[in-house]
Amino acid sequence: MFMSRQFVRFLRKLPVAGAAAAAGLALAGCASLLGSVAGGMAENLGGAILDNPDVTMVRDGAPAYLLLLDGLVAQSPDNAQILGQAAQLNSAYAAAFVADPGRNDALNAKALSLAERAVCAGVRNGCGIRTMPFEDYQAWLARRGERDVPMLYRLGATWAGWIQANADDFAAIAELARVKALMSRVIELDEGYDYGGAHLYMGVFETLFPPAMGGRPEEGRRHFERALALSEGRHLMTKVLYAESYGRLVFDRELHDRLLEEVLAAEPRQPGLTLINVVAQEQAAELLESADDYF
Repeated sequence: MFMSRQFVRFLRKLPVAGAAAAAGLALAGCASLLGSVAGGMAENLGGAILDNPDVTMVRDGAPAYLLLLDGLVAQSPDNAQILGQAAQLNSAYAAAFVADPGRNDALNAKALSLAERAVCAGVRNGCGIRTMPFEDYQAWLARRGERDVPMLYRLGATWAGWIQANADDFAAIAELARVKALMSRVIELDEGYDYGGAHLYMGVFETLFPPAMGGRPEEGRRHFERALALSEGRHLMTKVLYAESYGRLVFDRELHDRLLEEVLAAEPRQPGLTLINVVAQEQAAELLESADDYF
C-alpha cells in the first residue's frame, strides 16, 4: 500500500506537463487544421487564441472546437492530420480545464484512441504500437525519421495525459516506459520541436520519483536546462515545472524561488506562448505562496 500511494503521489505531477506542453500545441494545431477548412480567417483566429491572455475566454470557447473536430473526424475517419489534431485538443482541454474525474478520464481515453488512430493512419507500421513487444516497439521507434516528429510528439503528450488520468492503475503506469522511449526518440530527431517540449516532458519523467525509488533528478535537471535554452527562456512554464518537479524534489529552495520569481517578473506576451505563459504565472504565484509549508 505504501508503494502504491508513493507512485500515485509522484505521478500527480504529470498533468502539469500535459497542460503546459500540450495546451498551446493543441490550440496551434487546431488553428492549422481549421485554416485548411476555412482559410486564413481560421488561422488568424487560432493565433489570436494562443496570444489571448484571458484563460477563462479560451476555456469557455474550447468546447466549440471539440465539437467541430468531432464532426470532421466523423467525415474523414482515416485522415491522420484531423485525427491527430482532435487528439491534441481533447487531451489539452482535459488537462487544463476538466476537474471532474469521470469527464477527465473519458476525454483522455478518447484523446489517446484518436492519437493511436492518427499514428496508425499516418506513420508506417504504426498500428498497435501500445501492445507490441517492447523490443519491437523500440525497433519501430528507431526506424522513425524527422518527418514523423510532430505525430510522435503528439502521441507522447496525449499518452502522458492518459497515464496521469489513470495514475492509480499500475497497468497504465507501466506504459510510461514507452512514452519515455518515444520522447527520447523525438529528442534525437528534433530536440527543438515545440520549444524543446520533449526535454520538458523528460525532465518531469525523470523527477517523478526520488533516487531511492529509481528517479534521476540530475538527469531531469539536465533536460529542464536544455528546454530553457531551446526556448530562450520565453516558455515560462518550463521554469515552473523545473521549480516544482526538480526544486521541490531535491529541496533546493533557492533554485525553486529564483525560477518562480523570474516567471512572475517576465513579460508573458510572446508570440504563440502568451496564453500558456499567463497560466505559468498563475501557477508560479501559487507555488511561491505554498513554499514555506513545503520547505
